[in-house]
Amino acid sequence: MVENQLSGLVINRAIKVHTAPGPGLLESSYKECLYYELQQSGLYVEKEKPLPLIYESVKLECGYRVDLLVENKLIVEVKSVEAVNNVHVAQVITCLKLSGCKLGLLINFNVEQLKQGLRRIANGL
Repeated sequence: MVENQLSGLVINRAIKVHTAPGPGLLESSYKECLYYELQQSGLYVEKEKPLPLIYESVKLECGYRVDLLVENKLIVEVKSVEAVNNVHVAQVITCLKLSGCKLGLLINFNVEQLKQGLRRIANGL
């Protein structure tokens, strides 16, 4: 499955997750629910996947973690915040660069309708 197909499936599952409780839960709750939904879809999903930083040919474990990595192709960053800001976008861009993935989704569940909280971020697509 290519990145665009994966992102469509993830967005559909995120909408399902958001519809049940609505906004107001902790980020960790939405992440667990989305993780469950994606696994139930038969996708390979890793949660809190560590990402090392390679600096001058040295692998450094700096504490970077991807919320969800889907099929080793799509990064999903889950938020439950008042508003997404530039640092959240920069976080996804950094994870894309470190992982070699081409597409990331930044999903803020703390919105009335989930489409207001969706952001696709591409790296070389």
